Amino acid sequence: MTETPTRTEAPTHTEATQEFPQHRLRGRFNSAFFHAMGPYLDSALHPHKERVFADLPGEVVEIGSGVGANLPYLPAGATLIALEPNRAMHDRLRAAAAGHGIRLDLRERMAERTGLPDGGADTVISSLVLCSVADPDAALAEVRRILRPGGTFRFVEHVVAPQGTPTRAAQRAFRRPWGWTFEGCSCERDLEGAVRRAGFADVQVEHYRLHTPFLPFNTQIAGIARA
Repeated sequence: MTETPTRTEAPTHTEATQEFPQHRLRGRFNSAFFHAMGPYLDSALHPHKERVFADLPGEVVEIGSGVGANLPYLPAGATLIALEPNRAMHDRLRAAAAGHGIRLDLRERMAERTGLPDGGADTVISSLVLCSVADPDAALAEVRRILRPGGTFRFVEHVVAPQGTPTRAAQRAFRRPWGWTFEGCSCERDLEGAVRRAGFADVQVEHYRLHTPFLPFNTQIAGIARA
């Protein structure tokens, strides 16, 4: 698809969009938070990630790679084209890729405008990302654009809870502080609906609930959409 770097320590290039607000304090907090909480979150999400990220190919595009939570699901020696606009995540992502033996092509791009060619990707993955993008519909249209016919988008996301439930009430109550702390993350998005209306040829979605102290985060989906 594209020429990839030979080392994980640094990408061959960084394409800056100047669109993601680089907040020094919140960026550092989120990088440290997800680095520290990664093992705990992955223990809860692992069965669902293991299913939807099974048999990933040797080159994968990921939107919102963060600090590298999904690197363990890539095959050894794989190339990850990591679209991560938050610079505060980059050093930890590079270190994690090196530790897992993954060739990293790190690009400072937004999910809505990846800069990748039409139909060049076999697989795009995301986890806990569509909650934070500025325009989920535009991001999913971009995923469809870069996937080859028959390629797959594999996702694990947290979503809005049903009306009238305690979780939905918590999501509404914590909406503003949650979004501020986690740099735009919304716990009130119907992301299954967004994926289904994006025009994929086939969409398979599993609903499940986590049991964590982070109540607004606990209603989740995992699935595979085929272009």
